[in-house]
Amino acid sequence: MPVFGLAAVWGEAASPEKAAAVVEGLGALMPSAQSMQLVVAFRDEAGALEVKVDVPGYPRAAVERLGEEVRKSGGTFVELWRLPKAERDALRSRTLAGGTPFSGTERTQAAQELRQHLEALSARGPLPAAPAPALPSTPPAEAPPAPPATHTGSGGESYRATETEASADPSSSGSPSGSGDEPQRRARRFAVKLEMEFRTELDFVREHALNISNGGLFVRTAHRPPQDSVVTVDVKLPNGQRLQGEALVVHVVDAPYTGGVGLAFLSDDATFAATLDGYLASLVGEKA
Repeated sequence: MPVFGLAAVWGEAASPEKAAAVVEGLGALMPSAQSMQLVVAFRDEAGALEVKVDVPGYPRAAVERLGEEVRKSGGTFVELWRLPKAERDALRSRTLAGGTPFSGTERTQAAQELRQHLEALSARGPLPAAPAPALPSTPPAEAPPAPPATHTGSGGESYRATETEASADPSSSGSPSGSGDEPQRRARRFAVKLEMEFRTELDFVREHALNISNGGLFVRTAHRPPQDSVVTVDVKLPNGQRLQGEALVVHVVDAPYTGGVGLAFLSDDATFAATLDGYLASLVGEKA
């Protein structure tokens, strides 16, 4: 079953009562969760929460409600699964490292500890030399079919990426300028023709991926699983390596000859990330 990583960060200006209510109310906010694991971490300038939710598909409405409640409480909401692994690991290291784990049934205890920490921060006031943990910048309003790798938010904003929109030619790779460094490679999608398989509970399909980015890929196919469903993908790269893992259907293009699905990678695995980064680096070199 897929796991979606979510996080929230609260500073001294947040409401301790409302932040605690968010944590204690996670069960009601995420009713489709099969299981839930929490980590609560404390810093001199903030309190943070990571939630790993096991669900059969992406609970879009529930995640939006959770993000709204976090914002109302004065916090910043982050969908960790949308980040490239390197950025996700950096955020965890900076903000969540050393946190206390709780099971999904221990939400009340986790909420109480978070509230106490935020009350102490509020009573103390801001630290002049210790700004709140930096989160990456706000994403652009538009995104290509294969979801972009960097989706960010800052103080009080939801860290949820804009829905990917398919262009008239989904296989188009675009023509960004620049030197092809790491940030550019993450944001760029490349026209490819990669053999791949994807599986749902009902179908097993062999197709070709027509573009790829750090965040996902677009598959032209007549077999179109519904948006927010999860599929298992196996992509064969030209060097013989494979990208194997789960992906979320983020966009469905219903067109007779050019239709298909945009898939966002869900893997949190280091090997998957290294294989994908290496392949994208080779594409940058080819098109430099």
